[in-house]
Amino acid sequence: MKLNDAAAVQEQSLYEVQRRIYPRAVHGAFAAWRWALVWITQLVFYGGAWLTWNDRQAVLFDIAHRKFYLFGLVFWPQDIIYLTVLLIVSALALFLFTAVAGRLWCGYACPQTVYTEIFLWIERVIEGDRNARMRLDQEGLSSKKLLLKTAKHGVWLALALWTGITFVGYFTPIRSLVSSAPGAWETFWALFYGFATYGNAGWMREQVCKYMCPYARFQSAMFDRDTLIITYDPGRGEPRGKGAGKGDCIDCGICVQACPTGIDIRDGLQYECIGCAACIDGCDQVMEKLGRPKKLIRYSTTHAMEGKPTRLLRPRVLVYSAILAAITAAAAASLALRVPLKVDVIRDRAAIAREVEGGLIENVYRLQIMNTTERARAFEITVSGLPGIQVWGENTTGVPAAETRMVPVRVRVDAGTAPGSHPIEFTVRAHGVEGVAVREGAVFIVR
Repeated sequence: MKLNDAAAVQEQSLYEVQRRIYPRAVHGAFAAWRWALVWITQLVFYGGAWLTWNDRQAVLFDIAHRKFYLFGLVFWPQDIIYLTVLLIVSALALFLFTAVAGRLWCGYACPQTVYTEIFLWIERVIEGDRNARMRLDQEGLSSKKLLLKTAKHGVWLALALWTGITFVGYFTPIRSLVSSAPGAWETFWALFYGFATYGNAGWMREQVCKYMCPYARFQSAMFDRDTLIITYDPGRGEPRGKGAGKGDCIDCGICVQACPTGIDIRDGLQYECIGCAACIDGCDQVMEKLGRPKKLIRYSTTHAMEGKPTRLLRPRVLVYSAILAAITAAAAASLALRVPLKVDVIRDRAAIAREVEGGLIENVYRLQIMNTTERARAFEITVSGLPGIQVWGENTTGVPAAETRMVPVRVRVDAGTAPGSHPIEFTVRAHGVEGVAVREGAVFIVR
């Protein structure tokens, strides 16, 4: 029995019983910033799918037709390098902001934080403040409780479903998605992302940040003693309590109640802290009521808390900034100088080289011409690289807006050309548009 009792105690100590967190609503400068980011991000997300450009959806990732539209730009699969650059820039920006000011992304702009904030607001509107929600959950089942819970989850599900539809609307034109019966795949993904939003923001909440998000685990590798983080000032706040001889912290617990992940920032920096500053707003409200100076909990650095100077411009910040600026400038220059025309040359393997009338040698090619603009254009095809080489037949073709056309091209040279493989070059030039031309190499075979 003793061994079994000891094993039971040991097993019990290995697992933490999950406790429900009821974040307290607070008001202040940082809460205003969080809500400003909520409005900005959601206006961009929900509104961006409905913007039009050149009689089409302004932002559309048309995977079925392998074309990505971003306002006036049209990207093709060959432009995958820009996606790579975007991912690199995003990662470097995250590293830079984290090194300077901690988890700004997590606290203000991460979709998990944003939607949790929205779902919590809905919960407060329907069920009441923190204490009212706690009392409601502790009550037995009643008609009032059933009505409130049904209303809350109904609004959550409606918002989550519209979020899923909007997300799918960036891949399938949203107007056709909502005006006609969606296909099986559109329905599946709308329900999938709607369910994910409902589950993550409505049920899992802080569990995503604490256990599922990898950023929480490796953030400390990007912090140093000059990183701006949320800190508690123990020199001013301790010893806690009320009365003579006590510090400014009255141990009211507002900072813990306001924390969406349920931690106590007075215990020091913890990986669960998402940097949302709700504890700062809560503590400042208490300090204001007590007539004491604010910023008992504040954004600061470890060096500042130790009375040492903080260095903003330090090696890692300078390196991140320089690399980020260089890559961003290079990507912007590449987009500005991007030729709205792509050409691929494919040899016709059925007839590699043949002799035709007039004592000429002919090779046949297929040119895949991509018109990446949203205007139909005519293109002239020329060839160079051998004496007397020419395109035989029609050398002009039209390509519709944002379309691809495969054009067969016959190239001929004099039969007296030396046998072997000879490098040649095709030039495809847009009619009436200066500077829109692409040169592509190929090989002419003489037998």
